[in-house]
Amino acid sequence: MIRILFVCHGNICRSVGAQYIFDKMLIENNLDGRICCESAATSTEEIGNPIYPPMRRALEGHGIPIGDHRARQLRRRDYEDYDILIGMDSENMYYMKYILGEDHEGKVHTLMEYTDTPSELIDDPWYTRDFETAYRQITRGCEALLDSIR
Repeated sequence: MIRILFVCHGNICRSVGAQYIFDKMLIENNLDGRICCESAATSTEEIGNPIYPPMRRALEGHGIPIGDHRARQLRRRDYEDYDILIGMDSENMYYMKYILGEDHEGKVHTLMEYTDTPSELIDDPWYTRDFETAYRQITRGCEALLDSIR
């Protein structure tokens, strides 16, 4: 089984959004038994909190099922537990390297690396308040990630 971990600052918007969007894609493509995903935060600020309500509304507005998510922080051992670890922006990538240590197996990437705009980053909708743009970017990134795995 391929294990993917999506990571953002608080694990209440982008990374959990990617988790639920990707979960739906896996089910639609009959891959949910061969690929799984989860999400985590680089910070401790939101640990234990559910998905942020405006992100929940954006996802549900697009028919994405939402589970009983609780934010958790990225741990060093996640490097061994997951095959692919995906950050959303350069700050996430910095703290992922700090927490995980050396990426000696080349597992750490940004989500948009898989698209035709690999240098694009996904802005945090907590600050931009633009949950629709975040949804569209995450969806495009997840589609490209799935294509690259297949």
